Amino acid sequence: MSKPALERVARALCRAEGHPENIQFEGKPMWQSYLPNARAVLAELQNPTDAMAEAGAKSAYDLVLDVDAHGARTIFAAMIDAALIDGA
Repeated sequence: MSKPALERVARALCRAEGHPENIQFEGKPMWQSYLPNARAVLAELQNPTDAMAEAGAKSAYDLVLDVDAHGARTIFAAMIDAALIDGA
């Protein structure tokens, strides 16, 4: 099973600042100290930008609206991709 999104984001933030994810910090793995920031990131993504919503709609259209788990992942990925481009 894959790691929860919150943990994956926290680990990524930890790595982005040049810290080893699992080094001990205050008695727990360093990545856990990034959980508040990870929560803030995910909370902010709950409200997609217009570009993100348009990317999701286009992806759904391209899938002929046959949205299953794979389709949902594809739509989400398109929205995040748009967020990365939109924020550049």
